[in-house]
Amino acid sequence: MRILHTEWSDDLGGQEKRVLAEAAGLRDRKHSVSLICREHAKIRGEAIKFGLEVHTLPMRKLYDIASMIKLSQFLKVNRFDIINTHSGVDSWIGGIASRIAGVPVLVRTRHLNIPLKRSLLNFIHYLPDMYITCGENMRETLIKQCHFPSEKVISIPTGVHAEFFHVKRNPEAKLRYGLDKDAIVITNVGIFRKVKGHEVMLKSVAKVINQLPKAKFLLVGDGPDKKDLEEMANEMGIGKHVLFPGFIDNIPEIYSFTDIAILSSWSEGLPQSLLQAMAAGVPVIATNVGGVPEVVVHEESGILIEAGDHAALAEGIIRIINHPDLAVRMAGRAKEIILQGHSMNSMLDSIESLYQRLLREKHGSSDS
Repeated sequence: MRILHTEWSDDLGGQEKRVLAEAAGLRDRKHSVSLICREHAKIRGEAIKFGLEVHTLPMRKLYDIASMIKLSQFLKVNRFDIINTHSGVDSWIGGIASRIAGVPVLVRTRHLNIPLKRSLLNFIHYLPDMYITCGENMRETLIKQCHFPSEKVISIPTGVHAEFFHVKRNPEAKLRYGLDKDAIVITNVGIFRKVKGHEVMLKSVAKVINQLPKAKFLLVGDGPDKKDLEEMANEMGIGKHVLFPGFIDNIPEIYSFTDIAILSSWSEGLPQSLLQAMAAGVPVIATNVGGVPEVVVHEESGILIEAGDHAALAEGIIRIINHPDLAVRMAGRAKEIILQGHSMNSMLDSIESLYQRLLREKHGSSDS
């Protein structure tokens, strides 16, 4: 198959990493896969590292007519079978261009658990042949709240790379990140945006260190809110207990010495950082939002808290550290859940078979 992914986002968070994983994974399965993004987007450099074919367009706004025309011409020349869009702006530009160019199959992936309004003004939401969501909860949102046809929405959870299933404990690695070997490490991996709720984690720190003086909080990532969060930590007087190591490629190493992984988000689909921590055998505490309860079963594969409840987060951290048997039991069950339903091969198998089915249906209808 000849497949084109479009991504408008400038960031490099879980959404963009999933796009890269899909593209590279299907390329490795001998399909022809390309990516359209913006010139300055972080995903561009990463895609080039992956050896993917990358093209750029301005994609300045929803109705960027110039980008639509250029993209439709590109699609006609290269005769793609599938175009898969991912963000709002590129879904408008890519959706309209694909229909002008006569691309057989248009797919849109929804990475956020935010409702979409179908209307004459938002006609773009009627164009895709299929919507992919990253979890069943997101699928239900589109069907029940937004009235999308159930047969046009499919849940394909994000896949976890095999390396996360083989993480070995390595306390020595703490030294590379300015941590003492005997530090208790609580990690939050994710882009620094308001929706990720990092401030909730910071509000839990004082209560935790009162009970666990050796606790250190590692906020891994980068993003627009990083400076504000650093200032918040210093103003709260917890700066020496909170580390901001920046963007790190080697997340498996981070999880090799992490004692608890935190997801503090206000809203989510089914985030990669959570799935990766579970695959790595790290106990997790996560907010009860979006698709998270599909993998974090309270008291079974992790601890669920309500979004914004920093007191419950602190209590959960203290409880897991003080009850190692509970930590081992939940981490083991979590790893089983991810291995059974969220491997990279499982995701790629589902996407590949979906694309092939949609193409068969299109060719069949055109033949008839």
